[in-house]
Amino acid sequence: MESKIFLIFCLIIGFCCLIEMAESGDSSKSSSSAVHIVYTEKPLDEQPEAYHIRTLASVLGSEEAAKKALIYSYKTAASGFSARLTPEQVEEMSKQPGVLQVVPSRTLQLHSAPGKLH
Repeated sequence: MESKIFLIFCLIIGFCCLIEMAESGDSSKSSSSAVHIVYTEKPLDEQPEAYHIRTLASVLGSEEAAKKALIYSYKTAASGFSARLTPEQVEEMSKQPGVLQVVPSRTLQLHSAPGKLH
């Protein structure tokens, strides 16, 4: 049981690091866009990443733009993806069929004393 909790903890930290790198990696993007997590229904007849790209393309206008904006596709614990979106795109994405929720990505700092996990 402890190993499963540790694995989940490591996965969460890894996702946070990936999102942080994506946010800081491209300063040429518009300052009004930000990384968001888009939670979707689990696709039944389609591969999750293809479904996520199709959903994103419906807002961004093309599959190429969707592939460029897609940062990560979540397939195991939750269905969804992270992508860089403007406030207008967030509003439009929220209205898409199968989209459950769109939330800004946040980077969290862990606070614990050395050698003590809480």
